[in-house]
Amino acid sequence: MNVSGMIHEAFRSLILPPAGLFILYAIGFFIRKKSPRASQILCGGSVLALFILSTDIGACLLGNPLEKLEAPLASAQNTGAQAIVVLTAGRIVEAPEYGKKDIPDYIALARMRYASRLHRESQLPVLVTGGLGKQLDHQESLAEGMARGLTEDFSTPVKWMETESTNTAENAQLSAKILLPAGVHKILLITDAMHMHRAKLAFQQQGLQVVPAPTMFLNEYDFRWSGLIPGVGSLRRSHYAIYEWLGLLWSRFSQSGQAVP
Repeated sequence: MNVSGMIHEAFRSLILPPAGLFILYAIGFFIRKKSPRASQILCGGSVLALFILSTDIGACLLGNPLEKLEAPLASAQNTGAQAIVVLTAGRIVEAPEYGKKDIPDYIALARMRYASRLHRESQLPVLVTGGLGKQLDHQESLAEGMARGLTEDFSTPVKWMETESTNTAENAQLSAKILLPAGVHKILLITDAMHMHRAKLAFQQQGLQVVPAPTMFLNEYDFRWSGLIPGVGSLRRSHYAIYEWLGLLWSRFSQSGQAVP
């Protein structure tokens, strides 16, 4: 794994919840004798935050505003788009049922299914973008795995693959280098609803017109008492939402043009 990949993984693992909250709790525990008041605030606050982030209500409060930034696509027809761009997600390593090959994870699978649907509606060519092959010591990039799945499992042809990017900004930059010379200036962009606005901004910065095609709207909620029961799924969504909020803030306030992966 290269330095960039190591920094990325360290950020996600140590800063974001739940690990970040455990670290705060540990700090509070170790200073309990020197600073009892600060210790109570850190320990109590981290436990309370973990509880809130683990509930449906907490996840929806964080994720729903992100999903509202871009509306669902009504139809893939008559958009003026010239291509479909699909962002990759994660992978399941050496899946035994697929002969020990890496396969796209459930997040990528949802994007692939939606891409297949929009391709059937529009007949637009498809580009998949995502590296993290050699960068994370894999033989195959995320884009190659997604392209194989689209072709073999969804009967959806993939015209272009971008296989070197390691984050959203690079997805946009390297995809534009493929699309613009091919005469493609307007795209249907597929990614998760919580990620869509940040991805849209990144592709627009590269000179592409973007028709958002978000999928996986996970945070519509009618508040019920059951929404206060902690669960792993809710914590996962909160983790994702916090990451996206940090990405948007960094993109807005950074003067150097850098972006959160």
